[in-house]
Amino acid sequence: MFSNYIEERTINIAQFIIDKGATVRAASRVFGISKSTIHKDMVERLPAIHKQLAHDVRIVLENNLSERHIRGGEATKRKYSKCG
Repeated sequence: MFSNYIEERTINIAQFIIDKGATVRAASRVFGISKSTIHKDMVERLPAIHKQLAHDVRIVLENNLSERHIRGGEATKRKYSKCG
């Protein structure tokens, strides 16, 4: 269905996200590919390649989404605490 390269990349990224609890943005930096490609790999390609990994990644990504506002607030706090 997908090339070996795409399948291997998708599985490697999925494993990284699960192991590190990483965000799509963090995975993008580590693997050197765009956030949209990471997202497409995780949401569209991974379920066709490995259903259990897709399920596990979905849990991590949903958790990251639910905590996004907290991380954003912390980043803003750090930014302005340095400015004064």
